[in-house]
Amino acid sequence: MSARSGEADKPRLLVVEDDPGLATQLKWAWDEFDVTCVGDREAAIAALRQHEPDVVTLDLGLPPDPDGTSEGFAVLDAIMELKPDTKVIVASGHGAAESALRAIERGAYDFYRKPVRIEELALIVRRALHLAALEGENRRLAARVGEDATLLGSIVTGAPEMIRTARTVERIASADVSVLLMGASGTGKELLARGLHAASARARAGLVAINCAAIPEHLLEQELFGYEAGAFEGAHSAREGRIEMAAGGTLFLDEMGELPSAIQARLLRFIETRAVERMGAATAIPVDARLVCATHRDLPAMVAEGAFREDLYFRLAEVVVAIPPLAERAGDAPLLARHFLARFAAEMNPQIKGFAPDALAAIDAWHWPGNVRELENRVKRAVIMADGRLVGAQDLDLAEPGDELALALNLKAGREQADRKLIRQALSRSEGNISSTARMLGISRPTLYDLMKQYDLST
Repeated sequence: MSARSGEADKPRLLVVEDDPGLATQLKWAWDEFDVTCVGDREAAIAALRQHEPDVVTLDLGLPPDPDGTSEGFAVLDAIMELKPDTKVIVASGHGAAESALRAIERGAYDFYRKPVRIEELALIVRRALHLAALEGENRRLAARVGEDATLLGSIVTGAPEMIRTARTVERIASADVSVLLMGASGTGKELLARGLHAASARARAGLVAINCAAIPEHLLEQELFGYEAGAFEGAHSAREGRIEMAAGGTLFLDEMGELPSAIQARLLRFIETRAVERMGAATAIPVDARLVCATHRDLPAMVAEGAFREDLYFRLAEVVVAIPPLAERAGDAPLLARHFLARFAAEMNPQIKGFAPDALAAIDAWHWPGNVRELENRVKRAVIMADGRLVGAQDLDLAEPGDELALALNLKAGREQADRKLIRQALSRSEGNISSTARMLGISRPTLYDLMKQYDLST
């Protein structure tokens, strides 16, 4: 075996470091990695395109700003745009704490403060490579098994961002702490809440859910806290509230940001005392229930504006889980679309067998402002309305994707992107006929079959 083929078997690591002595030291110290060293932004981007490393160590102090961090952050932003699954480990001696926070916010995996200790940094690199390998395997499994790629029993995903979110929920399920799920409407907050409950020690008891935005204020207080007979006109008998119903289990408060201020105070009282006072009651009833809340609102901003109680926020937000929107979950839209189509076709229109190529292209291109809920609704409507055995872009009521190809990571990725687009268009024009598609593309049928298998395209 040649030296080069031996290196090809090693994990690829890109070191962006303007100190030639340190770069050389790192390269020779880490013989377990295939290390490429560069010293500026242009060389870093070129190496990223050429080698596609899973992990990058990045010195923020690069020329022409070696005493600052602007050039390093520019490199980090470029890496996140071109290959967002890259694990970037940022190193700096310039305002380390502030730089660490900024780097993590902008997509860095980890942070290391100079001066560099090679063995400690190697541990961080190995951990990052291990995570990258796991995420890559998750994506391959998701592509292979399609609708079976589930987490928490029901979360369908192959995107690293959502996998991390689901794994976080799994880890905190066993800890009896209050959880706040934050994400845009339609991202799956209730699904995650139910998964958290099912994975917890409270799973044998019930999960009681209530949408705080769907019930008028005067009725919401009754629903949450219950009431005694005679508490108000029409209260002929006592009734337990949702909090009592959740005893031993989980209380899920959806759209928590819409909770009126008066009820915020009563809920805080329950959290502090773990006892609920029914309307019109003289005594409190002990209730052991776990609180899981969800909102699409920016609660910290509401706290700053005085629209939400700060003390209640900190009681609810013992653990905060941010849920990424569908547009930021690479590959999940087609994966979820196939999952929904299989389910709705079995229920409502068994003649539907899949998506036409133009539908898959439209799903790939759409920005999904309504997130997973929008995708589910569009697929459901399309399954009902489609006349043939394949759901097309017109059935989904999606705009035609643009003709311009996004800038690819490198030439290989660009060719694959163009091949996918042309094959989908040809399949669409030939209505899925393989022979016609092959003639249209000027290739043989076996070659077309090979390309369709390679790119996971179906008729």
